[in-house]
Amino acid sequence: MNGATTSGELRAHNRVRLLRAVHDCGATRTRSQLTRDLHLARGTASVLVAGLVEDGLLHEEPAPEHTRGRPTQVPGPHPYGPVALAVDVREDAWELAACELGGRVTVLEVRPHDGTPQGALGSLGAAIATHGRRLGHRVIGIGVALAGPVRHGGLVDIAHLGWRAVDVPALLTAPSPGGDAAPEGLRAPVVGNDTALAALAEARRGRLQGAGVGLHLHVDFDLGGVLVVDGRPVAGAGGTGAEFGHMPLTGGDRLCPCGAVGCWGMDVGANALLRQVGLAYGGGRGREQAEHVLATSPAAVEATARALGRGIAALVNAHDPEVVTLSGHGVELWERAGQALLEAYEPGLMAIRRDRPPRIEGSALGWRGSLLGAMESVFDAFLTTEGLELWRKSHPDQGRDTPEQQSVTHSTLDG
Repeated sequence: MNGATTSGELRAHNRVRLLRAVHDCGATRTRSQLTRDLHLARGTASVLVAGLVEDGLLHEEPAPEHTRGRPTQVPGPHPYGPVALAVDVREDAWELAACELGGRVTVLEVRPHDGTPQGALGSLGAAIATHGRRLGHRVIGIGVALAGPVRHGGLVDIAHLGWRAVDVPALLTAPSPGGDAAPEGLRAPVVGNDTALAALAEARRGRLQGAGVGLHLHVDFDLGGVLVVDGRPVAGAGGTGAEFGHMPLTGGDRLCPCGAVGCWGMDVGANALLRQVGLAYGGGRGREQAEHVLATSPAAVEATARALGRGIAALVNAHDPEVVTLSGHGVELWERAGQALLEAYEPGLMAIRRDRPPRIEGSALGWRGSLLGAMESVFDAFLTTEGLELWRKSHPDQGRDTPEQQSVTHSTLDG
C-alpha cells in the first residue's frame, strides 16, 4: 500500500510513480506503455502527464512511426526541467556532467588534478559554482562519487592519496580564491563511494537489474566491492561497507596504505599491474602506463586476473550472489584474461556452489557507472512527493526561462 488516503495524496503518489517510470526506462516508453505498466486508467494518465508538462517536468515527443496501435507520445525530460549535477572524482582527475530525467548525460568538464584534497575539490567546487549559476533553478542537487570510503556527513578517506577525514561538502562549497561561493541551492552535495554508486547504477540500468542479491566489483587503481540486495548497495552501519578490496582474500603480505596487511586490492588494479612489470605506482599516478600494460603484458594481466578470481570465489562462498558484475579495469581483465580468472575462481568455490556458480559479467555501463550512480543518488532524493511539490512551488513560470541561461547542449554518452 502507498499510504495515500485522499484523492490529492493519490494523485501526488502517482505523479512520482510516473516520473520514476520515465526516468528508469530512459524516457523510451510511450504514454500508452507507461499507462499499462503502472496500471493507470487512460484518463488518469493523461491528466497526470498534462500536469507534469505544465510544471516543467515532462515534455512529450511523437512516438516513432513504426509504433503499432493508436498514435501516442513518448514522455521525456522537459527542455528546462530538473538537472542533476553528477561528478566522478578519480585519483587523478574529475568529470562533471549534467544529467536529465531519463538519464541523458552531458559532460560539462573533465579536468586532471594533483591528488590533494584542495587541488581536486577546490577546482571542482569552482566548476560546480560556474555551471550551477548558468543552469540556475534547474539544478536539483549534486551527486559526487569518490574513490574511497565515505562516512556519514561526507567525510572521505582515500588511503593511497593520503586523504584522511576530508570534508568534501566543505571544500566543494568554499569560495575559490578571488571568486564567489557556490549558489545557495548547491550547498548539500550527496557524497558516496564510487564502487557503491557504480553498483547502484548497475542495479538500475545495467546487469544487476532484477537481481535479488548481486556482487559488484569496481577496479581502478585498486579494488572496491559491495554487496547489492534488492537493488541497493549494502552500506554498512557507518556508510563504509563497500570495502571488499581491503579484505585479505589472496594471501598477500604487503602493507596496504589503509593500514591493514594483505589487502586484496594490493593484488588487483592499475597499481598491481604497474608493480607486476616493475614500474612505479601509487599516489594516483600511472593511468596511461597501466593501460599500456593491460594491452601489452599478458603475464601481468593473467596474474592480476587470477588474483581477482580467487577473491571473487571467497566472496561468492560468503554471500551467495546470483551474479557478479565487474566495472572499470575489471571489464578489461575479464575480456583479456577471462580463462585465467575462471581457473582461479572455480577451484575456490565450495562444492555446493560449483553446480550452479553465479555468472560473472562485465558491466553494461563501462566506466560511466560511478557517474551514473551519482546521478541516481540525486534523482532518488528528488523523485518524492516532497521533492516534486517543492519544484512546483519554486517554478510557477517554468515556461518563461531564458534559454541562453538554462539550456544544456546534449551529448548522450555510450553505455
